[in-house]
Amino acid sequence: MSTEPSEIVHSGAAEALAAAAETAHMSAAPAPAPSANGPGATAGPTSPSHWVEKDRQYVWHGLVPYSASQNPMVVSRGDGPWLVDEAGNRYLDGMSGLWCANLGYSEKRLAAAAYAQMTEMPYYPLSQTHKPAIRLAEKLNEWLRGDYRVFFSNSGSEANEVAIKIARQYHQQNGEPSRWKVIARYRGYHGNTSAALAATGQFMRKYKYEPLAPGFLHVPPPDCYRCPFGQAAQACQTGACNLACADYYEQVINWEIPETVAAVILEPVISGGGILTPPPGYLQRVREICDRYGVLLIVDEVICGFGRSGQNFGHHNFGVQPDIVTMAKGITSGYLPLAATAVRAELFDAFRDDSDYGHFRHVTTFGGHPVACAVALETLAIMEERGLVARARELGERLQERLAVLRDCPNVGDIRHFGFLAGIEMVADKATKEPAPPALLAQVIAHCKQRGVLIGKNSDSVRGYNNILQLCPPFILTDEEFDFLADTVVEAVRWLG
Repeated sequence: MSTEPSEIVHSGAAEALAAAAETAHMSAAPAPAPSANGPGATAGPTSPSHWVEKDRQYVWHGLVPYSASQNPMVVSRGDGPWLVDEAGNRYLDGMSGLWCANLGYSEKRLAAAAYAQMTEMPYYPLSQTHKPAIRLAEKLNEWLRGDYRVFFSNSGSEANEVAIKIARQYHQQNGEPSRWKVIARYRGYHGNTSAALAATGQFMRKYKYEPLAPGFLHVPPPDCYRCPFGQAAQACQTGACNLACADYYEQVINWEIPETVAAVILEPVISGGGILTPPPGYLQRVREICDRYGVLLIVDEVICGFGRSGQNFGHHNFGVQPDIVTMAKGITSGYLPLAATAVRAELFDAFRDDSDYGHFRHVTTFGGHPVACAVALETLAIMEERGLVARARELGERLQERLAVLRDCPNVGDIRHFGFLAGIEMVADKATKEPAPPALLAQVIAHCKQRGVLIGKNSDSVRGYNNILQLCPPFILTDEEFDFLADTVVEAVRWLG
């Protein structure tokens, strides 16, 4: 899915901050507002140290080495795009939590929608149906600009798991039972569950958990800065290359025998793996190849969907129609867990089968929870009323302009953008493109945090290439907040030089 690959300062980048804590020459950040639980407070039942100790005793954090997990930031409340920790420090969240809190942290309309649904009808599974799920499936079709049938689940991982199962069963019931292989990309991320992790191309995520589900193949990513096919970066970025990264799918399909390949799964842009934006024409070429060989195209919109790309969905930027679309995260702005797998109506027709094994035999207790669906409907209503897809596009364009000044910095190798997403690839040597060491990224992240901004980096993805700073801010930033974010990031990166 990407689903959840990048780590913000209070998640998987914690190990980087731990290393940066030794950096003594950083200038001090402005002092936070006085807090009863601030530095020097006794370890009483409401002090930060009390909650950290309880966390150490009871909570297991993912994607964080043990030592770094021992001093987490205890987040106590949210205020728009701001977070406040238990010590009273305020931080502008430049990662929207884990790529999802597009509406920030204090949208009362979402809380009211949850309350109203919870008091009317708090739960029923979708073995039958309920109005919030029906209304949301209809609304998603509007946003997708197509005719899809929607299967609800709880997370991006599950949405991709569902997509893979549907693709394989579709071919079985469409008279091609030999189609079961799935082609994904190195550096891409699609989730933690068995098939979704097998599809993931970040092998640091897989190590010690293999063997995983069989039948998954990987092709090189469309990485214009480090082109696996030897193309010059400028040629790739302008579309002057020969799209070898896209054509490689055709070679793999033929090597594997086309009649064995069920689907291609990809994100519009590899997000958590480093904001790897494809060259112009890439996704269109992949769509053409899939059509040529009867292969389904699954587009993972878990991060890029719901306005993040500056369009409703990431694939809308490329003018292609996927066969299956997976989504989560921004669907509720992170306020409740919800995910969806949207399947083209023509594919659904293959499941109009009353034989013993003709229906889709997959169920989830909480998928399509009525409260989560109500929150999703209100999320989309707010985005439509406030024009937030257009606002995300505008902010993304402005961020691209603001970060352009960093291209000449000695430790900046490349800067990539997709809507209101940004990745800054840090290098130790601009000429050789040697990736920057973890300590260098840690210094930038810590510098931003000291000044009240939380940013992210890719972590536990590909060994030696966890060197990309990442930004995924909420859509609700004011112009002043946007300037504060951009100024802080530019200052932190320049400070290295």
